[in-house]
Amino acid sequence: MTEGLAAQILEHIRGSRLAVGTHVTAQELAERFSVSRFPIGQALQLLATKGVLTHERNRGYFVSEAKDASPETLGLVARDDTSDIYFRIAEDHLHGRLPDPASEAYLKETYGATKAQLNTVLGRIAQEGWAERRPGYGWSFSPMLTTPESLEQTYRVRLALEPAALLEPTYHLDPETAARCREAELRLLGGAIETDSADALHERGVRFHEAIIGASGNPFFLEAVRRINRVRRLLSYRSMIDRKRYRQQCEEHLQILDLLERGKNEEASQALRRHLEHTIENLQEIRPILER
Repeated sequence: MTEGLAAQILEHIRGSRLAVGTHVTAQELAERFSVSRFPIGQALQLLATKGVLTHERNRGYFVSEAKDASPETLGLVARDDTSDIYFRIAEDHLHGRLPDPASEAYLKETYGATKAQLNTVLGRIAQEGWAERRPGYGWSFSPMLTTPESLEQTYRVRLALEPAALLEPTYHLDPETAARCREAELRLLGGAIETDSADALHERGVRFHEAIIGASGNPFFLEAVRRINRVRRLLSYRSMIDRKRYRQQCEEHLQILDLLERGKNEEASQALRRHLEHTIENLQEIRPILER
């Protein structure tokens, strides 16, 4: 697991264009990748041995000059067995193929997982909010986010929250954050839309929206959006089978960034509302993918 997680963190560093010297915290990465801080700590140690990060005693990990190295050149696998197990469980859950409750013995046998792998996967799923441990016996999987309607509901909540966050009187988007967001969008428009994994595409969208909402100066907006982002992953991953709409999304993201950087928050808020409304409209077009 450590190598796969280290590869994901490295891709996050590269995709976000984090500057040399940026402090990388275990807590933020644990929330982003929906795992505990322990495996994150192991992955950070590995990246430090590879030279991607530097470690300073009592201060933590910082991005180094070698941050642009690829996972392949460092001998890191970009995907590990736990990711495969996670997606297989997710697909079976979406298709209603999991018993309720499901014992850990059943899950280990069905997915060929070791106890450590299963603990990692179930921990991630529990943090994302679509499974919980049953007292004394197995796991129950929530039906909450298994339908196109439920995914649309999450976007409607975001429609109520995110445009409002851009109008907060304390709003300030710092230039470095804006530059990282812009570079990520331009990278996708340059061809990565077709080559990035579903994980990477999802994280890119999450990073953009959390960055511009986080600039509101109101932590309650950001916490609400983060919670929604954690629980909507299931159908979000499946929706990425159809990638045609991503060019329009990137262009809309860049328009919102431009307005925010020019201090036109009212117009940016309206543009963000239109952007989310377009996403809801697109969900209707890909409904057959979500339902299968």
